[in-house]
Amino acid sequence: MTQPIAFYYGAGELERLSRFDKVVLQADFYTRAELDLLRERGVQTLGYLSLTEDVGPPAPWHRPERNPDWGGAFVHTGDPRWVAHVVDQATGAIAGGFSGLFLDTLNIEQTFPEDLPHLLILIAAIREEARPAYLLANRGFGLLPQIAELVDGILFESFSARWVGTGSYAPWPDDVLEVHAAVAERLLGLDLDLYALDYADNDELCDFARRRAREFGMHCFVSDKVLSRI
Repeated sequence: MTQPIAFYYGAGELERLSRFDKVVLQADFYTRAELDLLRERGVQTLGYLSLTEDVGPPAPWHRPERNPDWGGAFVHTGDPRWVAHVVDQATGAIAGGFSGLFLDTLNIEQTFPEDLPHLLILIAAIREEARPAYLLANRGFGLLPQIAELVDGILFESFSARWVGTGSYAPWPDDVLEVHAAVAERLLGLDLDLYALDYADNDELCDFARRRAREFGMHCFVSDKVLSRI
């Protein structure tokens, strides 16, 4: 029996990936032949796409600020050159054999709220160019409810459990879990596929995350911080 979804940012592992209905992968790590093999086995492959951060070389769309966790540069989301760059990446991933896209770095409502309208326009541009490819959005709660018209599913990353920055993992505090629950209840009102991605390193925490996701109608995948586990 296959499992609903996996997030894997390594390469290879086609046999293990074949056990899932959907897999989110780094677009540059897989060849067309590998993606075709997974598709033949009934796996829907989604290529990773960052919409508000850029790990590439210095570019005119970069902001001075960088993501402290991953080092990528925050971008001016409405810059036409960035829009063209991302749409080109999206169409390239689909042309390269992916059957959909995973839209990441959407939660900018606290850092650059002025860019939210630009981000929605960017997602709409991707939707138009990639149609009918499957689009899975990571969070993007600041774009609700409009984003629900543009994507097929929403992922709630770190819904119940998280990496705590000391090489270990833990559930969120109760007050955060309550906030997340309120958002999850809102998502249940949308006609979208719902998924959770949690981070854990022991069976007890994994079971907690999966059980809690089920309570809110989400399929849950649990991995480590760098998504190296299948």
